[in-house]
Formats: sequence, structure tokens, C-alpha cells
Amino acid sequence: MRQYVVDAFTDKVFGGNPAAVCVMDKWLSDEIMMNITRENNLSETAFAVREGSDYKLRWFTPGGEIDLCGHATLATAYVITKFIEPEITEVRFQTLSGLLVVVKKGELLEMDFPSYELKKVDVTEVMVEAIGVRPLEAYMGRDLLCVLESEEEVNKLNPNQEKINGLDGLLLHVTARGKEFDCVSRSFAPKCNVPEDPVCGSGHCHIIPMWANKLEKNNLVAYQASPRGGILYCEYQGERVKLSGKAALYSIADINL
Repeated sequence: MRQYVVDAFTDKVFGGNPAAVCVMDKWLSDEIMMNITRENNLSETAFAVREGSDYKLRWFTPGGEIDLCGHATLATAYVITKFIEPEITEVRFQTLSGLLVVVKKGELLEMDFPSYELKKVDVTEVMVEAIGVRPLEAYMGRDLLCVLESEEEVNKLNPNQEKINGLDGLLLHVTARGKEFDCVSRSFAPKCNVPEDPVCGSGHCHIIPMWANKLEKNNLVAYQASPRGGILYCEYQGERVKLSGKAALYSIADINL
């Protein structure tokens, strides 16, 4: 079985967020897909099978299957439009989060994702202990989103991974106003056995709705300030958010099953 590793939200290898992608003729068992995911030891491995005119797409972390993943969706669309069906410019994915459409626009791949509904929550001492600084505000969707005072705080952050496990939400995202970009952020996912997600697409389904409302603008350029770094071109549309990015192929390999 052929497997591709693609760096998403970057135009060069060793940047962005790496995802493994397997586009298959038929489904493997969940056990085998989890074993492949753990063997890869990346934040996400994506598995896709064509079903009719669409592809069914599933995402696995080393900690289990999840309901939404941006960078692995972008990586899968890159593989399909470059290697599987190079004549197409639109890929439709049936997923646990419903229909997701990815459109190829030059070097960019544009994803149409659902926005998470955010509820403002109190900043707690548990959050402060986990993050290492006191957030200005906190919001809850699928994940916990904390707003920090500055880009420098986001960059210097060294959170307590064990204490993050005690917070509500699947992932923890920290964000602040950017200098060169509209916003900067970092994403931590120890509950998924991923200490830091290099560039988190689903996280920006929390981050962008919040900043769009705060900045009173719908088009934003976001930077994920992980050690690898990544750029997302975003458009907030209320219940949906469009996330666009580039991708770079790192490797192609055959898995022996």
C-alpha cells in the first residue's frame, strides 16, 4: 500500500505540519489503521477511499480517531490532485464532520470547514498552572482556546503537558494578536499523544471565528508559532470558515501489510 507524507501549510519540507496519507481501494480494519498511525508517530495519519463521486476520509492520531483535522485534509487533497486524479481541481470528502470540500486554487488548497461555536468561560487557576501565564480570556468549543497578552508570550510558552490533560476540551490552543500576521497561535494535544501540533487546522476553526469578531474583519492571515511554523489564509463565513494553505511532498513509501 502506498503512503505519502506531506508537509501542510508550508511551501517547503521540514516546515508546516506533516501528515501521512493513504488513499486506498478498500478499507482496512480500524486496528490496522491505528497500528499504521502509531508506527508513523505523526500527529495525524489520514485514510481515504473513493466512494462514488466523493472520498470518505478518516483521521487518526496516535491516541485514536478524531472528528476533524485540517492539515491532514489539506495533505490528502494535495495527494489526490497531484498523484491520484491530477485532472481535478475539487475534492469532496465525506467525514465525521460532514461534507468537506477542498478546492485547488493555484498553489493554494482551500478547505471549507465548520466553525466551532465558542462559549466564553472563566479563567481558572488550573489553566494558569497548565499554561504558565494567566490568559486574558478563555473560550470553549471542542477545544479550550486561551487568549494571551502578546505574541512574545505565545512564542515563549512552555506549558505543563500533564496539567493540560486536566483541562476541559480535547486540545489546548493559545493565541494572541500578531505583528506581521493578524494572529499567532500554538496548539497542544497531549490527550491525543501529541505534545504540540505543529499547525492545527481544526484549531483555527476556533481561533479564526474569535479573532474575526474581535478584529471586525473576515479575512485573516494566521501564523502557527510552533518550531516548524505554518501560515493559514483564512476567511470567516459565520457557520463556516475557509482555510487555505500550501503543501510540500516529503516522501512516498510502500507499506508492507
